Amino acid sequence: MARPRKFEEDRAVEAAMRAFWSAGYEATSTQDLCAATGLGRSSIYNTFASKHDLFQRSLRHYMDERNARLAELMEGELPIKEKIRTVLWWAVEPDPGDPTGCLVVNSLVELGPRDAEIAQLLRRDNDTRVQIVRTAIEAARTRGELDSGRDPLALAHFLAATVSGLRVAARGGADRATLESIANTALAAF
Repeated sequence: MARPRKFEEDRAVEAAMRAFWSAGYEATSTQDLCAATGLGRSSIYNTFASKHDLFQRSLRHYMDERNARLAELMEGELPIKEKIRTVLWWAVEPDPGDPTGCLVVNSLVELGPRDAEIAQLLRRDNDTRVQIVRTAIEAARTRGELDSGRDPLALAHFLAATVSGLRVAARGGADRATLESIANTALAAF
């Protein structure tokens, strides 16, 4: 019995996401996508309107997974400093099977300046992540975990920028000690 199309699409999007994450949009050829997904060229184009469409779906998939993980952490019971440390260490010590860096950050650098549709998607994603963190910081401030004079929005933007910087540094070859020193310096702000 053939596998349902939805399963095939989800599997293909996940595999394409990893290919784009590793090499970037421009450097990932249709042949690379065929190899990654196990689909033929015609199957890719019958299922997805274009390489760009598959990239958008892959990017959304990545964002949805990462934002769900972030929201779960930020809505949990840990003290804010532990939540922030966890987020920073996701960048210092990523899952071993993941490509280096961050698909969002890589896409922002590669496509943000010249692809308005992707740039808008990336802005919305950043706004979502910042709001998730801001809400957690506001709650922590209310509980007295942070000084009442601290600006939750500024701290949320600072965390997002630091994580992005850590991802770029990792992709550029920074060693573990360097990444830890950046993360520890940022953690001191909380």
